[in-house]
Amino acid sequence: MSTVRPELQRVLCVAERRAVHERVRAALGGLAEVAEAESLAAADRLLARASADLVVCGLDSGAGDVLALLQCAREVSPGVPFARLGADPATAGEALRRGVTEWIPEDTDDATLAAALGRLLETQSVRHENLRLRRAVRTLESCRMLTHCLDPGEVYAVALDLLLPALGRDLGLAVFRRSSMPGSDGIAFRGFDEASATKLQRVAQKKSGGEHFVPGEPAVTRGGPIGQALEELGVGAGPALMVPLRGDESEEGLLWIPEQGRATSAGDLEQARMIATHAELALNNAERYHRAKERAFIDDVTDVYNARYLLQATEHEIHRAGRSGKELSVLFLDLDRFKRVNDQYGHLVGSNVLRRLSEVLLDCVRQVDTLARYGGDEFTILLVDTAHPGAVAVAERIRRTVEETLFEASDGTPIRLSISIGVATFPDHSGDREGLLDLADKAMYRAKSRGRNCVCSAADLES
Repeated sequence: MSTVRPELQRVLCVAERRAVHERVRAALGGLAEVAEAESLAAADRLLARASADLVVCGLDSGAGDVLALLQCAREVSPGVPFARLGADPATAGEALRRGVTEWIPEDTDDATLAAALGRLLETQSVRHENLRLRRAVRTLESCRMLTHCLDPGEVYAVALDLLLPALGRDLGLAVFRRSSMPGSDGIAFRGFDEASATKLQRVAQKKSGGEHFVPGEPAVTRGGPIGQALEELGVGAGPALMVPLRGDESEEGLLWIPEQGRATSAGDLEQARMIATHAELALNNAERYHRAKERAFIDDVTDVYNARYLLQATEHEIHRAGRSGKELSVLFLDLDRFKRVNDQYGHLVGSNVLRRLSEVLLDCVRQVDTLARYGGDEFTILLVDTAHPGAVAVAERIRRTVEETLFEASDGTPIRLSISIGVATFPDHSGDREGLLDLADKAMYRAKSRGRNCVCSAADLES
C-alpha cells in the first residue's frame, strides 16, 4: 500500500539542438521535471503519455511546426503556458497572436531566461491551485447529500456515487459490514455489468473478513481479497484507490476504485480524503440515529426488543419470506404461574427472573432470530427461514431448557419455572402479521389449557 506524493511540475522542452535542452534544464535548476523531445513527432508521443505544465519550444523549423506543437499541447492540457525560444524577432508578434504565451529571444541571458520560465511555471501553479479550489468547492457542495443519510448502508453507496465523478471515473465498489447484521457484509457496485457484479459479490463474500476493514488514510493499493476477486473475474484488476470509512461505534467499510491505467494523483487523494471525512461524519450521525431508534424499541426490564419493534420486525420478515418463498415461524411464550413469583418474592425479584429468562431464551436461538418481550411475562420469538417442524423442535428445546434452569430469589432461594409455548408458521397457518401472531397466541393458551409446560401448534387449534 502506498500514498501518492505531490509531483514536481513537468516541463516539455522541444528542440533539435542539445544545447537548448541543457540551457533550459540549467535555467529551471531542479524546480521542475524536464522531458526532452528533439522533434515534433517525439513531442506528440510524450504529450500522449503525460500532460505538461509548461512547453518550451526551441525548434529551428518554421512557424508551422511551432503552431502544430502549440495545438497538440493545448489539446492535452488546455491553457498550458507555451514559451517560444526563438531567434527571429519578426515572427514574435505572429506567434503571440496565435496563442504563444511568451516569446523569449534566443540570445536572452541565463538569469532572464530563468526568471521568465519561473514566472510561467508560477502562473500555471496558480491556475492549478484555482482549479483545485474550485474542484474542492464542488466536492464540498456535493457532500451535503451525505447529511441526509440516516441508514449506514446508504452512506457507503452515496459516498461511492460522490467519489467516482470527483475522480473522473466510472468503475468502483463499496464493501461494508452491516452493524445490525453481524457476520454479514454489504456490497454496492457502480459501473459493473450485472453478471460481473453477481460473480464479484459471490467471490468477495467468500473472501470477506476483517482484513477488508483496516482503518487509515485513502491510499493506492493492489491485491487483497477485493483485488484478487477482481483479477479472478478479469475486471478492474491492477492498482486501486482504497478509501477506508469508519464510524465512532461499529460501522466500518471501504470504497475501492480501480485505477484502470490512470494513476491516482495527489489531487485525487485530496478529493478522497474530503469525501471520506464527510462520509464518516454521516456514519456517526447514522449510528447515533439508530442507537436512539433502538432505545425506543428496547424493553427497559429485559434489554430485549419490545412489542413495538416486534410488530415492525414481523411485518418486515413476512414480506421477506414471501419474496424468497421461505417460511417464517413465530413462537409465543408465557411463563406458567409467574404471578406467584411476584406475590411471594416481590416485583424486583420478578424483574430479575424475567431478565435471566431473556438470557436463557437468547442462548436458545440464532443471531438472525428476533426475541421480544410482548408484555408482562409473555415473550415472542421470530424464527426466520424456519419451517413448522423445525420451529416446534426449537420450542420444545426452549421448554426443556427453562424447566431445567434454576432461577434465584434475592436471598439465593432457588426458583423453578416452566413455560407454555404456541407455534404458528407463515404461510402455513396465516399470510399476514395479525393472523400469525394471533394464532401463535391462541396456540400458547391451548398449551396452558392442556396443563402448562408444553408446546402447542397452531395446527392443533383445528382439532
